[in-house]
Amino acid sequence: MDEGGLSELVWEKDDLKVRLSRKQDGTPMVHSGPAHLPTAPAPHVAPSAEDTGPSKEGAFCSPLVGTFYRKPNPDTDNFVEVGDTVKAGAVLCIIEAMKVFNEIQAEEGGIVEEIFAEDGEAVEFDQPLFRIRKG
Repeated sequence: MDEGGLSELVWEKDDLKVRLSRKQDGTPMVHSGPAHLPTAPAPHVAPSAEDTGPSKEGAFCSPLVGTFYRKPNPDTDNFVEVGDTVKAGAVLCIIEAMKVFNEIQAEEGGIVEEIFAEDGEAVEFDQPLFRIRKG
């Protein structure tokens, strides 16, 4: 953990899960127990009328888990706004993961129609972040 600069490591195999994390003073702690892994795939459930989450259809989704930021620092403008035209490779946002700030770039050019995530919000892998209409 020292060599890799890690503060936490999680390892899972079959029904065992081990989590190593550092206490505030830097000494390692070990937690182990049964992993909470599903034994069978969950059945597909159609979304209910109450499900108000954004559709993934036509959406640009998060490539990783982390904290979503719309601008490079608090004193600057957002990377993009609704109505902006972006080119492939343009930076849309930053996602901070494990203290690394990852610039997230548009895969294709188009017009930003919607922004689903809020600045400073935790986002999950494959969560819709933007709707960009090709054009």
